[in-house]
Formats: sequence, C-alpha cells, structure tokens
Amino acid sequence: MKIRIFTCGGTIDKIYFDSKSKFEVGEPQVASILRESKVTLQYAVESILQKDSLDMNDEDRERIRSIVENTRETRILLTHGTDTMIQTARMLECVKDKTIVLTGSLEPARFRVTDAIFNIGCAITAVQILPHGVYIAMNGRLFEPGNVKKNLEKNCFETI
Repeated sequence: MKIRIFTCGGTIDKIYFDSKSKFEVGEPQVASILRESKVTLQYAVESILQKDSLDMNDEDRERIRSIVENTRETRILLTHGTDTMIQTARMLECVKDKTIVLTGSLEPARFRVTDAIFNIGCAITAVQILPHGVYIAMNGRLFEPGNVKKNLEKNCFETI
C-alpha cells in the first residue's frame, strides 16, 4: 500500500521571518516529520499549494479535487490549513473509491511545541485503516466533514 501525500500549505508549513515580523507558508514539513519519525511505509509527497487556507479560493479547491481524483493511489493524506479545511473536505466528498484524510496543525511544525507531529501520526494511521471516504484528523480525533467545526475560542476541532 502506497500513500500519496499532498500538501497545500497552512500553519503546519509556516515559518517566521523576523525581518518581516510575520509568518509565511514555507516548504512542506510532512516528509521530514515522517523521516524523523522513522516511518517505513511507502509514501510519496507532492506539493499542490503553499497557501494559508484563508487565501484559498474555489479554483484552488477544484485543483485539489482534480489532482486527488486523478491520482492512482487510493489512500491519500492531505495537509491543509485549519481555517478552511472543512470546506475543502466537503468538496472532496464527491471523490469515490478513495480514503482521503485531511490534517493540519494549530502551531507550525517547526515550533518546539506543536500539534503537527501528532496530527500527522494520527492521519497516517487513519488513512491506512479507514474505509473509503473523506475524514479530518485533528486533536487526536477523526471527524467526517459534515459533523465537525473548528472552535476558535478553544482552538480545536469538535463534533457539531
């Protein structure tokens, strides 16, 4: 079983530029996280976008859907920004005969304290064992796109 990992940017890939005093989306971090975690399963990583999810539009989501739908692999992990992850997950529900798991992080992967590594670990396990469908792996839980929301006050995902 080979897992195809697509990256779209978001907080998980953000880096801080002191001279600019802001965060920007940098290179995808998932490959280095998996390598450092000694993951031995077969996977391939491909960057689709390097955007904050708040900057994503319907054209970006259509591009993601088309790439996911046309990839040969049936097990797909998608790293994505958390602000519009649910919207993208809902758009992907029309893709048939694939297991698609979206994940991201609330803190950049490069931070010393981050949820990125845990979320990727949960997502990589979920994509291997779940039946075909679209799921979100965040905060140690699995959600379906139609029954999840991001709670901005608690800064976590929860069931509706």
